[in-house]
Amino acid sequence: MSRLENKVALITGGNSGIGLATAKLFVAQGAKVVITGRRQEALDTAVKEIGGDVIAVLADVKDIGAGTRAIEQTVEQFGHIDILFLNAGIAGFMPIAEMTEEFFDEQFDTNVKGPFFMIKSALPYLSEGAVIIGNTSIVSQKGFPGSGVYSATKAAMRSLSRVLTNELQAKKIRAVSVAPGPIDTPIYGKMGMSEAELQGMSQGFAQQVPLGRFGTSEELAQTVLFLASDEASFITGVELEVDGGLSQV
Repeated sequence: MSRLENKVALITGGNSGIGLATAKLFVAQGAKVVITGRRQEALDTAVKEIGGDVIAVLADVKDIGAGTRAIEQTVEQFGHIDILFLNAGIAGFMPIAEMTEEFFDEQFDTNVKGPFFMIKSALPYLSEGAVIIGNTSIVSQKGFPGSGVYSATKAAMRSLSRVLTNELQAKKIRAVSVAPGPIDTPIYGKMGMSEAELQGMSQGFAQQVPLGRFGTSEELAQTVLFLASDEASFITGVELEVDGGLSQV
């Protein structure tokens, strides 16, 4: 039997990278999947690539109203939600001395405020034993220069999973986080760096990883699948690093 047979999953940022890889895997494992994204063209392409039982909803995660509508459309189609994977986010790096309020707000609105209120909107529709999975980052554990705001957003979401573990225990809802290390995804190309800077950063990261390489979106998706499945039924409140050992050394 498939590991997610007849489960209903909502994946934010499901049109590329980790979200897309996870959507493919969930559908292959029997889930009914709803993905969100900010660009209709990318969503249309993703739906064709995923195949199977998948619906796309145009929604920017930092737009609270759009997040609520994504929840409502999922429930209208499938009746409830079993898996909420809060994958969408942005990564930006800027030294504290150069920080702007606009940069700060953009990061927190996208990585914390939007997901927070999406959880709030989803609560009435989460089935008993449902799981909320946050996509955090090992950056919040390492103190990389320039990562002050980004790491703070990820630390906030990691802390939120602990609170959710307590607040939602009456419905046996699990709340967990997956913390990627260096993963080969399109997010690195959205940081505003030149190609040379990106290559230099990639080489530097790979040298620090005990396993000596970047991970793949597919490897991360396998971890999300495990956390979403009944195999992880006694796991809640944790943050699971998928980083080739980088956070441990």
